[in-house]
Amino acid sequence: MKAVVYRGARTLEIERRVAEAPALAKEWGGRGVNVSAIAPGYIATDNTEALRADPQRNQATLGRIPAGRWRRADDLAGATVFLASPASGYVNGVVLPVDGGWLGR
Repeated sequence: MKAVVYRGARTLEIERRVAEAPALAKEWGGRGVNVSAIAPGYIATDNTEALRADPQRNQATLGRIPAGRWRRADDLAGATVFLASPASGYVNGVVLPVDGGWLGR
């Protein structure tokens, strides 16, 4: 018997997308289509307002983000422009974290 660890639906969706980008890049790369993705990390939105309003939970989250702040919507702009531009023409199958260093900790 194997133990089953519950992971939320959002976590499973993110894991699926992370696995999907390299797989699609292998399939479509030979056809001139580059496939990459952005892993956005924690973002300050209406959905995270309760978490950010709770001092203990907010500090626990910020303590895991080396940049020391929640991501803003405009933090994705540079990564998005790069992946959509000719500058990323030879970039294929990557998942680019825009997470303030959370994955690198």
